[in-house]
Amino acid sequence: MATCEVCGNDYWLSFEVRTVSGDVHTFDSFECAIHRLAPICEHCGIKISGHGVEVSGRFFCCGHCARSVEAERGAEIRDAVGARPA
Repeated sequence: MATCEVCGNDYWLSFEVRTVSGDVHTFDSFECAIHRLAPICEHCGIKISGHGVEVSGRFFCCGHCARSVEAERGAEIRDAVGARPA
């Protein structure tokens, strides 16, 4: 068993996450992993747990937030691609 570094729970199904920088983190849930590691939207401040958008090295949760902050480059961002289903 290992102890979650966020909540302190000692859990037999804990897991490790290794980052690109080589850091190793131990968590008991995805919720704790997101809390510790997820980037934060530079417009609305929400934790980005999905795909998100990166514009000019800045992270946003969606195209709307990217366009709100990065007007020129953000204008290229679309939240969905293609036509809507009929």
